Amino acid sequence: MTASIRPRRSALYVPGDNARAIEKARGLAADALIFDLEDAVTPLRKEEARRQIVAALAAESYGRRERIIRVNALDTQWGRDDLIAAAKSGADAVLLPKVESVDTVREAESILATAGAPDSVAIWCMIETPRGVLRAEYIADAGPRIACLVAGTVDLAKDLHASAAEDRLALLPSLAHILLAARATGLVCLDSVYVDISDDDGFLRECRQGDLMGFDGKTLIHPKTIEVANRIFAPSEIEIETARRVIAAHDEAVAAGKSVAVVDGKLVEHLHVGAAQRLLDMAGQIALFVEEAGFSP
Repeated sequence: MTASIRPRRSALYVPGDNARAIEKARGLAADALIFDLEDAVTPLRKEEARRQIVAALAAESYGRRERIIRVNALDTQWGRDDLIAAAKSGADAVLLPKVESVDTVREAESILATAGAPDSVAIWCMIETPRGVLRAEYIADAGPRIACLVAGTVDLAKDLHASAAEDRLALLPSLAHILLAARATGLVCLDSVYVDISDDDGFLRECRQGDLMGFDGKTLIHPKTIEVANRIFAPSEIEIETARRVIAAHDEAVAAGKSVAVVDGKLVEHLHVGAAQRLLDMAGQIALFVEEAGFSP
C-alpha cells in the first residue's frame, strides 16, 4: 500500500484508557492521532481501553486527522482481540509494536481480513529493536496493507546500550536504515518520540534533525509539542515559492525544446519537478486540514 499524500507532521499518542485525552484530541492540531492500547495502558485496563477507543471512533468526528490504533503485540493475550476490534472501528490504520519479522505482519493482515477490515485499513509497523532494524527492508515489503514505518528509539537505545544524547549520534545508523527501508518501498516514515517534554530546545533540535534526514513527521507524547512539529515538518513559504519556480522554469525549458532549466544558478531536471510537485501537493493538503479545522498552520 503506497501511502497517500497527506500531512503526517505530528502523530500524537493518546492513552486509550484516558477518556479526557480522547475527547480533547478532537480539538488538537495533530495531523494523526495514535490511540494507544500498548505502553500507555496498564494490563488491568487493556480491555476497557479497547472498548473506549472503539466507542470514541464510532461516535466522535476527528475531521481530517488520521486515526490509528496502536495494538498490543500478537504474542500477548490482548493483541489478537485488539486487531479484531480495530478491523471495523473506523480507524485508518493499526500500529504494530516491536515488529521484528515478516510473519508478524502477515499474521496481522490475516486477522484483519478475517475480521472484515476494509482494504483501506493500513498497517503501520514500529521498528524499535535491533532485530527489527536489521529486517526493516523485509518488513516494509511484507504485505499490501503496510503504509508506514515508525522509528522507536526508546526501546532501541536500551537494547543497544546506547544514549540518545549528543544529537542521537549513536542512533543515526538505525534511523537512517529505517528511513531507507521505508523510502525503498514507497512508505511513509515517522521519527520517534522525544521523551523530555520539559526540554523545548532539545525537542526543536530533534525535529529539525528528523526533517533534514527526510522523515515525514514526528510521533509525540504531549499536545504542547504539536505546534513545533507541524511547523518544522511543513514546507516553508520559501520552499513553496521555489517549487513553483522550478516547475515553471522546467515547463518553459521543455516548451523551448530543452531538457534542463536553471533556477537560482542550479540545474533543474525532470526529477526535481517531481519533488517540487510533491511538495506543493503536501502544502495543499496541509492547507485543507488547516481550513477545515480552523487551526494555525
